Amino acid sequence: MRTGSLAICFFILIANHLLFLANAELPDGTAIAALKKEFQVVQWPVHEPNYCLWLGVTCSSVDKSVEALELPHLNLRGNISLISQLKSIKKLDLSGNLFHGSISSSLGDLALLEFLDLSSNRLGGLIPPSFGSLLNLKSLNLSNNLLLGGIPDELRNLKSLQEFQISGNNLNGTIPWWIGGLSSLRLFSAYENNLFGKIPESLGLLSQLELLNLHSNMLDGVIPESLFFSGKLEVLVLTQNKLTGSIPVSVGLCKNLSSLRIGNNKLTGSVPASIGNISSLTYFEANDNLLSGELPREFAQCPNLTLLNLASNGLEGFVPVELGDLKNLQEFIVSGNSLTGEVPRSLLKGKNLNKLDLSNNRFNGSLPENICGTSRLQFLLVSQNSISGEIPPLIGQCVRLLELQLGSNYLTGGIPSEIGRIKNLQIALNLSFNHLHGPLPREMGKLDKLVSLDVSHNQLSGTIPTEFKGMLSLIDVNFSDNQLNGPVPMFAPFQKSPPWCFWGNKGLCGDPLSASCTSYYDAESDGSHRKASYKMVLAVIGSGLAIFFTVSVVVVLFTIRRGRK
Repeated sequence: MRTGSLAICFFILIANHLLFLANAELPDGTAIAALKKEFQVVQWPVHEPNYCLWLGVTCSSVDKSVEALELPHLNLRGNISLISQLKSIKKLDLSGNLFHGSISSSLGDLALLEFLDLSSNRLGGLIPPSFGSLLNLKSLNLSNNLLLGGIPDELRNLKSLQEFQISGNNLNGTIPWWIGGLSSLRLFSAYENNLFGKIPESLGLLSQLELLNLHSNMLDGVIPESLFFSGKLEVLVLTQNKLTGSIPVSVGLCKNLSSLRIGNNKLTGSVPASIGNISSLTYFEANDNLLSGELPREFAQCPNLTLLNLASNGLEGFVPVELGDLKNLQEFIVSGNSLTGEVPRSLLKGKNLNKLDLSNNRFNGSLPENICGTSRLQFLLVSQNSISGEIPPLIGQCVRLLELQLGSNYLTGGIPSEIGRIKNLQIALNLSFNHLHGPLPREMGKLDKLVSLDVSHNQLSGTIPTEFKGMLSLIDVNFSDNQLNGPVPMFAPFQKSPPWCFWGNKGLCGDPLSASCTSYYDAESDGSHRKASYKMVLAVIGSGLAIFFTVSVVVVLFTIRRGRK
């Protein structure tokens, strides 16, 4: 028995020794062994010496040298400079880990490297100038780290670079003009940094450029006309900078442009009619600028448009009827302008419309009777306009609405009970600052998902229905400045609200108001007594009249009989 055990142990020792010898013959064995110890990759097996079979390791079919090391999102940490020993590596992906400290300049020695992704770590310091030696590099991603300084001029040598991503860092300085000389560049992303200065005209020389994302920096100057000359651009994001000037007319040259986002700048002038030439346009955002003029009807020539956002500008005139032809439009946002006319009925016919935001304009007329021509409408925001007339009862068909803002208009009539059918209403129901009158519909108590209710500054009367206790999600309420009376129902959202949410209603009483409901109940009791007394008097009078009538009939009959005799 003991002899058998010794034989097994001897066999294991021999096998391990043979495996060790096999591993030693692999060209990157020493380097990989060091990485295994440093990174502590738990997915790498202990008893498998052939690293070509390990997770994330790809070897050459010729000499078994490591050509790719792909270890993303494994919570790894350690010294990445050890990777510089893998001289044959072409692809290195360590994204989404916990590496910190400076990026080792030794990575610049990996002459065959084509793909380098160190994004989403905690790497700081400068971008190593030695990266300028990676002449075969096609993709460089250093996004979402803690990098400082500028873009090193040494990177101008990366003529094969197709993707350059450095977004989400603390980089500063200007965008170098030489980036326009990286003739193979298809994607340049440097958003969420501290870059300043102008967008280089030289970027227009990038004939292969498809995506340019520079949002959330401190860039100033104009949007270069040259950006659109190649016609290859598909995505342009320049939001949240300090850009001035107008939207270039040359934007119409980019037939494949699907996303144009230039909001939160200081752009002036009108939206060029050439925008209609971009048949692939899906997203157009130019909100929070200083744009003027009318809303171009040429947008109707962009059949794929799903989002149109021109909020907070100085646009005037009417919403073109032709925009109703945009069958794929999901969000139409033009709040904070000076647009006039009636609520555009043509837009409401869109079957995919999800959000209609016309708030803070000069729209007038009445709300369309069938305001929910689209069953997908979730956000209807038309507050701060001059809309008059009554709230149409068919608003109850807006069953998917999450938010309804009708405040600060000239609406009259009562609140339709059908509003209680909008069971998905959740974010807010705002009917404040109108001329609504009549009672609060008890059906509103069925809105059990509603968080915010504001009916202040109207002429609503009657009591607050006890059915409102069914609004189980309610947090914010405002009933102020109406003609409501009676006790505030005992309901936590009401009692937790500040008293001013109920002020301006002389007849309201009870917590959270200081006014006691004693006089209300006494008056109600007195009223009941008066009604009872009145009924009693009526009963006595009725009984007296009945007796008088009976006696009179008897007397008349007796008189008639006596006369016959």
